[in-house]
Amino acid sequence: MGIKILLINGPNLNLLGTREPDVYGKIDLNKVESQLKTTAQNKGYELTCHQSNHEGSIIDFIHENKLADYLIINPGGLTHTSVSLRDALSAVKIPFIEVHISNTHAREEFRHRSYLSGLASGIIIGCGIEGYGLALDLIIRRLS
Repeated sequence: MGIKILLINGPNLNLLGTREPDVYGKIDLNKVESQLKTTAQNKGYELTCHQSNHEGSIIDFIHENKLADYLIINPGGLTHTSVSLRDALSAVKIPFIEVHISNTHAREEFRHRSYLSGLASGIIIGCGIEGYGLALDLIIRRLS
């Protein structure tokens, strides 16, 4: 197996492109994933994508892919609530980049705290969907 990168999107990101397009943009998650997979393949990497509205499904996916080389995660609302997700990421020790489409620090107070950021090897906030591409480019540079 080659170098494997995971892309995980949490709750409500399946609505990307239709949910609050002024905040999250108008491009849907399938297009984001397709573009990232193409970029990864062109550079010789494997990108596996997973989205779930269920915390346990995301944790199971992380456990099942514990040998991945790197991970990009937009945990959505789980960012601010999930100790279990933090524990899963800590347990498998996959380096990861945390991505948020909107600037969480310019939003409601409860969005200012992330349970994951202290474990992340990088954080990209407020760059729109381009943040995913920035994360992938950074990972590819780090793994080359």
